Amino acid sequence: MKKQWPLDTALSFDPYYGEPDRDGDQGYEINADGTVLIRIKAKDAREVLIDQFGKIQKFTRIENGMWEITADLGNGFQYFFLRIDGADVLNPYLPIGYGCCRPMHFLDIPVRGENWDDIEGIPHGSVSRRYYYSAVTGKEEVCIVYTPPGYTEKKDYPVLYLQHGYGENETGWVYQGHAARIADRMLSEGRIREMIIVMGNGMAKRETKEREFRLFPEILINDLIPFIESVYPVKKDKWNRAMAGLSMGSYQTSIVTLKHPELFGCAGIFSGFLRFPDPSETEDHLALLDEPERFNESFRVFYRAMGTEDQFFESFRSDDEMLSGRNLNIIRRTFPGGHDWSVWRRCIHDFLPMLFA
Repeated sequence: MKKQWPLDTALSFDPYYGEPDRDGDQGYEINADGTVLIRIKAKDAREVLIDQFGKIQKFTRIENGMWEITADLGNGFQYFFLRIDGADVLNPYLPIGYGCCRPMHFLDIPVRGENWDDIEGIPHGSVSRRYYYSAVTGKEEVCIVYTPPGYTEKKDYPVLYLQHGYGENETGWVYQGHAARIADRMLSEGRIREMIIVMGNGMAKRETKEREFRLFPEILINDLIPFIESVYPVKKDKWNRAMAGLSMGSYQTSIVTLKHPELFGCAGIFSGFLRFPDPSETEDHLALLDEPERFNESFRVFYRAMGTEDQFFESFRSDDEMLSGRNLNIIRRTFPGGHDWSVWRRCIHDFLPMLFA
């Protein structure tokens, strides 16, 4: 089997593939037609399958306790559950990331023409993990910060606060979204301005409570922005501060930017929501949409995008109807794909050149 591994994984950049004589020839290979050959060892198993959120594909038992499948998982970044005799398992010979509130497998099937994250032959920025105290949660929180190639404290940079979706964490835009690699490539091509990108944990919680999706906007305003502005050389006016997010992060972006137009000049709503899908939620952040002149003066870029096969597309369409006739300067995009990282990579690739012009 031809050994392959994605460059950005949570575990290893250049892994060693184990001992075939001991463990068998386990791993995966992406075929020319986009299907994937996967082979694993499960000696005493009765059934092995892949579950893509309800799409089931079964392995075939071959020799020496090995199981094999040639599966069509779709294009781009694809999470999947590996299930053996009804139990979800992690196999050390398949890529492991973080999503759906847990470590889980994924495969990244190349999409023709979308090599925006190619890292060869270009300068690279840095990605670092930073810890900061949050008065909102009463404990240390974590963020990941991208700084561009040639970063220096002798100049000031604009900042994009970029958020993940429900069940993910601050690593999502690096490992799954390839945001740093996409930014490096676009900078090398002169298509975007130098910027710092900050990715926080949008599922942070207080010690005594369960996670609250509305908690992060408070953390961002009161704790994360002051921390970033105290340790990085950043421009502090609203026209050099942007926020974007996907899914849950898009709703958090809607809340923050529409409630605080004095702080943000650009907003990106990816696969997302101006309003929470549950109509029982109070949506007081939408008041600015009733003031077209003030809204248009507040944002140089207000961007909404979603995949055409997204399971939440009716919410997107409902927001379209709500916005109709209001004379708001909002950019609307759709991309082929569902509620997945393939679409969100397209969103960030489309959105970054619009910032800080």
